Amino acid sequence: MLNSQNLLSGKGKYLVGSMLLLFISAICASFNITDSDDFDIARREVLLRRIGHELLLQSGDSTSRVLPVKRIADKEYQISFENEFTFQTDSLVITTQRLLAKDPFAHNYVVNVVNIGKSGVAFGFAISKNKKDDIVACIGRKQPKAHYLIAIKFKPMDIYTIKNEVLLSGLPLLAFVGFIFLRSGKRSKSLPDAPSTSIVALGSALFDAKNRKLILNGNRIDLTGTETRVLLIFALSPNETIERTRLQKEIWEDEGVIVGRSLDMFISKLRKKLEFDPNIKIVVIRGKGYKLEINS
Repeated sequence: MLNSQNLLSGKGKYLVGSMLLLFISAICASFNITDSDDFDIARREVLLRRIGHELLLQSGDSTSRVLPVKRIADKEYQISFENEFTFQTDSLVITTQRLLAKDPFAHNYVVNVVNIGKSGVAFGFAISKNKKDDIVACIGRKQPKAHYLIAIKFKPMDIYTIKNEVLLSGLPLLAFVGFIFLRSGKRSKSLPDAPSTSIVALGSALFDAKNRKLILNGNRIDLTGTETRVLLIFALSPNETIERTRLQKEIWEDEGVIVGRSLDMFISKLRKKLEFDPNIKIVVIRGKGYKLEINS
């Protein structure tokens, strides 16, 4: 009994110490945000330039330049281009959301695409931290070739809001530490797998798994149901070896039949449909399986 009490007391002291250390760390981190402001700005400009780069690739332009990103105000930026180009509205929305998701403070922003020749907004959308407040219209339309400028305005976040977010983000961690020590005798339930993404970027193309299509420069390539399932496995693990047995099991085992040659046939068909982009290819890893190689 005494040993149990000592053990509980030791755990309690360790728990209190851990929580205090985490709390102090969260406070220190919140006050160091200002010091990293210049770094965050530089990183955001790189992400914005990447948006322009991928937009040109999707339009079939791999040679012209994305001009230096201009910071015209505290939270306003402009992406400009050397030459005229065309773009798909849905491609711009998806690419922008995917890349700005890497910016920890880009929760709310408005994007306007200006046609310089006509001095007007050709396309625009707004993204919010609360997804139900997103404003996205005119999806699925291809814009004519023109000289475009992309203006992005981020909603300001004052330093107190950021500090509060950092402090609040540490609360789940503190709660987790408490749970580990108070319920150390029980096994935690495993978390369910995250749902697969409907649209995945593959090089300069977009893979729309839901609608079974590949999209590049406005061209849509239809996929069969099996081709879609095979490609989705590769797309969610790019540049990683996928074992042959895993592909056979996940694609055909539920149907009660596994045929080795069927896999080879579908891989061959997918290779032909991916030939439009030399930076994407499915290669054989001898004795193991296959790999979807994407050269950025």
